[in-house]
Amino acid sequence: MFKLLPLSAAAVLALGLAACGSSSTTSKREEHHYALSKPSAEPAQSGVAPVVATAQPGKKGPADTAHTVYFDFDSYTVRPADRPVLESHARWMRSHPGQSLTLQGHTDARGGIEYNLALGQKRAESMRSSLQTLGVDPARVEAVSYGKERLADTGSSEEAHQRNRRVEFEYR
Repeated sequence: MFKLLPLSAAAVLALGLAACGSSSTTSKREEHHYALSKPSAEPAQSGVAPVVATAQPGKKGPADTAHTVYFDFDSYTVRPADRPVLESHARWMRSHPGQSLTLQGHTDARGGIEYNLALGQKRAESMRSSLQTLGVDPARVEAVSYGKERLADTGSSEEAHQRNRRVEFEYR
């Protein structure tokens, strides 16, 4: 049937390293794919309830809508509970064609700088893509990442980490 061929020590070592090796910036987080229609593939890290944003009066944009959307650990998937927030911002943007928007992606303090900048960018881009799907011209929306550089909460509890995993709407 099958004939096993002897492998050289170098080939065995190379195969072993390829199977086991990974860089410090690569993780299962990179396998997440944005999908507005389904919830995060990864459950919350602990039994702590997720942060829910509330409306922020006095800010530009829809007055009765949160200007921050929060994300699960290692995820850039928009949670189903946040769809109404996106829909409200999309309606407001469609009815105010002269306005533009910056989506500011943030992460918690854990992980490397490069990885968190990329994750923050993916979060902002997922929101931008959602707004585009809802009829907002993407040329009016800029997605930027601050990674872990602008923490909303400097604590180290899971609650603090949840408050930092966010995208903020900043109207211009």
